[in-house]
Amino acid sequence: MADSAQASAPKPSSSVKLVLLGEAAVGKSSLVLRFVNNDFQPNKEPTIGAAFLTQKCQLPSRTIKFEIWDTAGQERFASLAPMYYRNAQSALVVYDITKASSLVKAKHWVAELQRQASPGIVIALVGNKLDLCEDDASADSTAEESESGDQGDAAAEDGAARKVSMKEAKAYADEENLLFFETSAKTGHNVSEVFTAIANAIPETSLKGARGGATSGSGGTQAAISAGQDSSRVNLNARAEGGPKEGCAC
Repeated sequence: MADSAQASAPKPSSSVKLVLLGEAAVGKSSLVLRFVNNDFQPNKEPTIGAAFLTQKCQLPSRTIKFEIWDTAGQERFASLAPMYYRNAQSALVVYDITKASSLVKAKHWVAELQRQASPGIVIALVGNKLDLCEDDASADSTAEESESGDQGDAAAEDGAARKVSMKEAKAYADEENLLFFETSAKTGHNVSEVFTAIANAIPETSLKGARGGATSGSGGTQAAISAGQDSSRVNLNARAEGGPKEGCAC
């Protein structure tokens, strides 16, 4: 009887503030939308300011409620970033594997987080748009089969869309002690795995104080919104309120 009651007892819940950073158009909002609503919008409008969403992730021992701040990637919004990553326990720094300059920008954000964000923040480096490379490789494979005489050229073209090698990005992530994933928001590949890995990597000491820390962090960000943004800039808020918050996408 006692075992049954223990099994049915609710698991402890902790709130974790997570911020997404990265160059414009690398797919930050698409990753969040895939995680929260299991949805993909191919012609998504750029985020203005920041968007706020929540999603729960069920771990064996506890429930993690992610409070997600999806920041705009345009340079004109870069100065607002500290207001969003302040008191964050975790961050996704996203780059586009088909655009080399986006990794340079990602490294800039990692350095800024390491310098100014909360000590012990869990950072995941995420290379998005893996589907573009898979599509490219598939097309080249077809060309190779139809033109057997050009096999060498086809092999050289294989994966031509990729501009950032996994080896290079993984080496950098290892050097900086970052979690590392390559994802596709379009297909959903590795998206839930990123958030699960982050949830598992948050130190227990941070989780115990997460509710208070998240509250103070959210308060600071809300103040930033009221000071410099109108409600339309938090442009995914309505979707977050109406979307599935109780399910776990992990």
